[in-house]
Amino acid sequence: MTLQTNTSSDTVFANSFESDLQRYLRGLGGLLVFLFVWWLGAVTTQPSYLVPKPLDSARAFVDLFVTSTTIAVPILGTRLLLPTGLAHLAQTLFHYVPGLLLGAGCGVSLGLAMGWNNEFDDWLQPLVRAIRPIPPLAWVVFAIVWFGIHHTGAAFIVFVGAFWINFYGAYGGVNGVSSDLTDAASTLGVECDRSMLKLVALPSAAPQLLTGFRTSIGRCWMIVVGAELFGAPGVGYEIINASNNLAMATSVAYMFLISLAFLCMDVGFRVVERRVLTWR
Repeated sequence: MTLQTNTSSDTVFANSFESDLQRYLRGLGGLLVFLFVWWLGAVTTQPSYLVPKPLDSARAFVDLFVTSTTIAVPILGTRLLLPTGLAHLAQTLFHYVPGLLLGAGCGVSLGLAMGWNNEFDDWLQPLVRAIRPIPPLAWVVFAIVWFGIHHTGAAFIVFVGAFWINFYGAYGGVNGVSSDLTDAASTLGVECDRSMLKLVALPSAAPQLLTGFRTSIGRCWMIVVGAELFGAPGVGYEIINASNNLAMATSVAYMFLISLAFLCMDVGFRVVERRVLTWR
């Protein structure tokens, strides 16, 4: 009996390994095809600087870490000497992280309140529908006038983008809580609205809440780069600055840097998400 069980486990492991290996090989194949198409487009495009070759972009990426740049740390008033790529990435994070966290916190709070309280929802729903279609980057003019072209203004733009993504994640999650769950909780003695929200609605809505936050992590990277194109310090500003100097390989190198930063954040959040949702 034990021998059969071990044989079955070995077979399952072998099949799983083979399946994973096939997936990785397909992914590698897709990457190689992309690089070939990129290279082909680069060698057939004139003038040649319009589309940098993959190898030139890789060299430019390495160059980001050869030189060093000094940056000012907001609030603390200190200065840091970092490799150039990390220095500009840090400048972006100085407004990306506060904007993301504050926007997510406010969006989730309002979404939970409106999704759970129908009267509150009736009061604010018209206002939400009127303001929601305005793109985050449309607020750039107000950010410049109110906060100036620096970290606070860029953080405000990120705040707007993170707010709406997390708002609808929370609103949809709580609004979609099954009545069977609330009825069962009431039968078991949960009567207070606050207790019902804490013990029933939030656990039920947790997958959508986490999905909303994970979506905002990626979306806000696009927003923050757009905000920096108007002059706020960071990776986005360096992309447009390099392109103005026709250093397109450097622009692509900074795009790689954004991609790596997002991938690291996304992988880290997926680990947290799995731990939080182990009950599923």
